[in-house]
Amino acid sequence: MNMQESKPISAYKQGLRSKIVETAMNDFRARGIRAVRMDDVAAELKISKRTLYEIFENKEVLLYEGTRKYHEDRSRMMAVQTERCKNVMEIIMVVMRMKIVEIRSTNPQFYADLLQYPQVARFLESQKERIRKDSAEFFKRGKHEGYFRQEIDPNLISVLFEFLNKYVMEEQLYRTFTFEDIFKNIAALTMRGICTEKGLKILDDILKIGEK
Repeated sequence: MNMQESKPISAYKQGLRSKIVETAMNDFRARGIRAVRMDDVAAELKISKRTLYEIFENKEVLLYEGTRKYHEDRSRMMAVQTERCKNVMEIIMVVMRMKIVEIRSTNPQFYADLLQYPQVARFLESQKERIRKDSAEFFKRGKHEGYFRQEIDPNLISVLFEFLNKYVMEEQLYRTFTFEDIFKNIAALTMRGICTEKGLKILDDILKIGEK
C-alpha cells in the first residue's frame, strides 16, 4: 500500500477517535463508568471491537483521553470567559450555569468511579497546581474589582476550595445529597463569605440560577 492510499485511513481513524471519545464520555456520564463496557461503545458506534481496541487499548486509556480533553476544553472556555466577561461576577454566572447543566446530566456514579482508574487519578492530581493558580488569579481580580473582600488571601482561598471539594468526594456526600444541592450550597456558603456588599448584591441573583 502506498502513502496516498494510507492517508484516508489515517484521517478516518482520527475522526473516529474523536467520535469514540465523545460517545464514551456521554455514556460514562449518563450511566457511570463501570456500567459501560467497551463492547457497548463499539455497538453504539456500529464499529467492530477490533477497530475500537486498535484505537484505544482499554477503557482506562479511553477514559483518560476523555478526561484530558474535558480539562483542555474547560481551560480554553475559562480563558475566553475571563477575557469576554466584564467582571468576576459575570464569570461566576457563566460558570454556574454551565456547571448546573453538567451536573444535571451526569450520573453521580460517574464521579464515584472516576478516581478508581490510576491513570486518570494521576492526571487529575497533575492538574491541581494549574487550577490553584487560575483560581488565585480569579480571586485577585475579584479583590481588584471590589467584589471580593480585601482581607482574603487568594492563594489560601484557592487551596480551601480544593480541600472542600476533596472532602465531598472522600466522604461520599453525593450518596446522601445530590451533587446539584452540594454544589449550590458550597457556592452559597463560600462565595457569600468572600464577597463584599457590592458583590453580595449580584451574588443573590446568580444563586437563583440553580433554582430554575
